[in-house]
Amino acid sequence: MALLARRARRSLATTKKLAAPAVAVELAIPAHFRCPISLDLMRDPVTAPTGITYDRESIEAWLDTGRAAVCPVTHAPLRRDDLVPNHATRRVIQDWCVANRSRGVERIPTPKIPVTPVQASELLFEVAESARAGDAAAAARCAAAVARVRALARESERNRRCFASIGTGRVLAAALESVAAAGSAIVEDVLAALVRMAPLDEEAARILSSPKSLGSLVAVAENGSLAGRLNAVLAIKEVVSSSDSACAGLCGKADEIVDALVKTIKAPICPQATKAAMVAAYHLARSDERVAARVATAGIVPLLIEALVDADKSVAEKALALLDAVLASEEGRASARGHALTVPLLVKKMFRVSDLATELAISAMWRLGKSAGGDEGAVTRCLVEALRAGAFQKLLLLLQVGCRDATKEKTTELLRMLNKHKGAGECVDSMDFRGLNRLS
Repeated sequence: MALLARRARRSLATTKKLAAPAVAVELAIPAHFRCPISLDLMRDPVTAPTGITYDRESIEAWLDTGRAAVCPVTHAPLRRDDLVPNHATRRVIQDWCVANRSRGVERIPTPKIPVTPVQASELLFEVAESARAGDAAAAARCAAAVARVRALARESERNRRCFASIGTGRVLAAALESVAAAGSAIVEDVLAALVRMAPLDEEAARILSSPKSLGSLVAVAENGSLAGRLNAVLAIKEVVSSSDSACAGLCGKADEIVDALVKTIKAPICPQATKAAMVAAYHLARSDERVAARVATAGIVPLLIEALVDADKSVAEKALALLDAVLASEEGRASARGHALTVPLLVKKMFRVSDLATELAISAMWRLGKSAGGDEGAVTRCLVEALRAGAFQKLLLLLQVGCRDATKEKTTELLRMLNKHKGAGECVDSMDFRGLNRLS
């Protein structure tokens, strides 16, 4: 819906300013060339049974918004399958573009014919059969079929949905397991097509969580090409985030997966891979305190603290979520307490990113302030440092503004912890602490 709103705002004017080689001119776009939804020039016109012609991308986006399946203009019932390509209108629009090429109008290319479920099913049958065969000739056929699936899925969102609707994720996950020992090249080809089907359903994720598949994913994540490593991390994220039970049944591969994810964060491939690795590590760490300790001992805490220094909202939220999960372990808390920037950054992020980041930063600070089984001296130093960084004022302000019950409880408990050390760590411009005894 947001996409349609943006397009509509861009196209409210009835004319479009186009720059010719020397002079800017006003060129009116014929009204019947415009999509009634986006008001933009139609690139792939399709006609509904009501007789109204729309641009395919706009009307399909409209039908995807969750509204009743109706025509936006007439409000008559409308299904995606009812849309028919309007070749005559498309050719007229293309002729108009060619006639006005000298005025800066680019010709609209002829849209490619969408893949049908029958064609998609035939391709998937070829993938499954050739993957199971196991010989070199079959591997080549499998690679060719997988490449075709990937190309068609990339061609349009309509094609991707068509493949996803017939269980392509499951077929590709099974193919990956079958070709796991055939070499990294074919594995990377299957992975490239598989991640196009995300989000995967639980069955596809379950197939991917087999020992052979996980071993293959870890190997590619650590030693594959840059594109292969990205796709392997994305696939691992799909596996561990599919359900709570998925992380518990990683067939003894949790430590290897943790090492691969930490390596991705330590030596970034691209922002997408880094964020996917953080999300995957978060799901692993929150599933089991032993795994959280393993993530901590792999050296993740300093990496997260460094990432938070200049992080944007998306990275900050993911880094804080992972840090909070790791701090559930004593190893994680010890590592965080030993880093000079941990407390100042957590206090800074309490109000400067988003509501989610605020909750995560407070939860992480609350974990650091708890002394059960930890170094009492290190805990005290963290609390005093938090006071000096102005945490007390921010926590009081949060209680005034309001927050979720779970965060409110942690905030109140954290205030009690800080209050015990106010004499040693009171900030120069701190608020009046009078009346705070009721929190003790």
